[in-house]
Amino acid sequence: MEESLPTDPFHATGDDVTRHVGYLLKRAQAALRGAMDKVLRGQGLTVPQYSTLELLALHPGMSNADLARATFVTRQSGNVVLRGLQEAGLIVRPDTADHGRARPARLTEEGRARLATVQAAVYAVEQRMVGAIPPQRVTDLLADLDRIAAALEE
Repeated sequence: MEESLPTDPFHATGDDVTRHVGYLLKRAQAALRGAMDKVLRGQGLTVPQYSTLELLALHPGMSNADLARATFVTRQSGNVVLRGLQEAGLIVRPDTADHGRARPARLTEEGRARLATVQAAVYAVEQRMVGAIPPQRVTDLLADLDRIAAALEE
């Protein structure tokens, strides 16, 4: 006799919300954030500050609005992050905008050095996380997570 699949595979465990996909994604995200907070705190950075440094290393000149979107914070919070990084000497922004309101940010040499210092610790956290998954499944997991995000952004 063939075993039939549950009619609702997303809630196959019944009413146990702790086994739902959304709950498990949030649990993984919270664990990652906590582990990153722990290693960054020793370097005097927050996760949004670190993420901003990473993004500016890849895309110099990003605006506050673009950085806020990419680091999952509000524009107001993004501005606080940028001010803090600027006061710490890790980024520079012009005093005024050339056009519109955007003031493109760039890493300073000190910002590049601080980023290089913390990257190894953050990448070790990510490696610990990914190390829990069989290597042959990582590529599929990344694609699945990307598809999940895209489906919800529609």
